[in-house]
Amino acid sequence: MLTRAELTHIAQARLADAEALHQAGRYDGAVYLCGYAVEVGLKHRICVTLGWTEYPSSSREFEGLQSLKTHTLSTLLKLSGMEVLVKATHSTDWTVVSAWNSESRYAPVGWSDQQRSQLFIEATHRLLTDVLL
Repeated sequence: MLTRAELTHIAQARLADAEALHQAGRYDGAVYLCGYAVEVGLKHRICVTLGWTEYPSSSREFEGLQSLKTHTLSTLLKLSGMEVLVKATHSTDWTVVSAWNSESRYAPVGWSDQQRSQLFIEATHRLLTDVLL
């Protein structure tokens, strides 16, 4: 199980990693890590909403909780209880990050660029800071 504090730390660390990759011109990785940071932030918010101190992290811990074993941001947003708020107050940011999916790790090198990477970093920062963490 991952504690809420661990989830917060992981989300913030992945955003910092994304910023470092962006500065190094590694835009694909920066965008990918932004999506991952939002995923972890949403899992943190699910814990808060459900009053959990920890989020499942192993297959055994997910028994009976299969709907939570996902990387799909739109599903996690619904489960977080924050969908209406996020779409009302951060619709532009959500539109940016919701284009992410975990399968982008298999995309060809060069699928992202500096502008897209910067948009993802800014949107991820606002979502994590203002809503999810």
